[in-house]
Amino acid sequence: MQQQKSFASEATQGNLYLVPTPIGNLEDMTFRALKVLQSVDLILAEDTRHTQKLLNHFEIDKPQKSFHKYNTQERIPEILSLLEKGKDLAQVSDAGMPVISDPGSELVQACLQAGIRVIPLPGANAALTGLIASGLNSEAFTFIGFLPKKAKDRRQQLTSYQNAGETLMIYESPYRISQTIETAIEVFGPDRPACVVRELTKSYEEFNRGSLAELRAYYQENPVVKGEICFYIEGNPHPKSAAEQLQAGIDHLPLKGQVEWWMEEEKLSSKEAIKKVAKIKGLKKQEVYQAYHEIGGEAP
Repeated sequence: MQQQKSFASEATQGNLYLVPTPIGNLEDMTFRALKVLQSVDLILAEDTRHTQKLLNHFEIDKPQKSFHKYNTQERIPEILSLLEKGKDLAQVSDAGMPVISDPGSELVQACLQAGIRVIPLPGANAALTGLIASGLNSEAFTFIGFLPKKAKDRRQQLTSYQNAGETLMIYESPYRISQTIETAIEVFGPDRPACVVRELTKSYEEFNRGSLAELRAYYQENPVVKGEICFYIEGNPHPKSAAEQLQAGIDHLPLKGQVEWWMEEEKLSSKEAIKKVAKIKGLKKQEVYQAYHEIGGEAP
């Protein structure tokens, strides 16, 4: 176990601050984020040219060093050395919360292994910002991030959430949103409520709410899509229990075979397995009993 007291006392090592930046509207920059960027010794930026525009806007004069997915392993030793010498560093992404679908998780792990404090700041995040206005259930949700580019892999990943009761949060390309909606219909059905959010916090911010079928029709009529996309799919309103999911995999078997499967799978007696199959399938126990013992012929 490792415990971190972020502000308990002065440390000989520096701190790594994870600083969110606006996702479109510069007014979403927090006072605390500005204070940290003004106070650190170095800013680690996903794209130094992009971050320089942000720093110029807020009149912050601090050196930067690039830190992105293509140079992560190369940079980490250098960054750790600076932190161990007592330098304070801030990491930012091009927009939103660093580390979330952006570089940084490996750096965080390396810092923690070295005993260096990692201090997160709250701030802008596209997935959560869109969720709270999507009109979908926000009590429970799963962040998926970017789906695979290949259609087969996208379908496979979405299928793994077929039984999920929580709202799914997805980042998607504007060039692929129509195909992803089509795949979602194949997996979840056309009536599942969903929402596509475009250009959050920007002047062209747009919410399209409706069933998956309605969203498909809209994008068929309006195929040209621009901007950054957040796609939300409401969870399964009737998620199956673990037993029901297992049962679904053996529904092709005759009732006798299903009883025998449960007897083997959970080491049940025939009586217990008959009761389980009857409950899951909504049948009378007598019907399953007769099928198992082949009384009067096999039940359907």
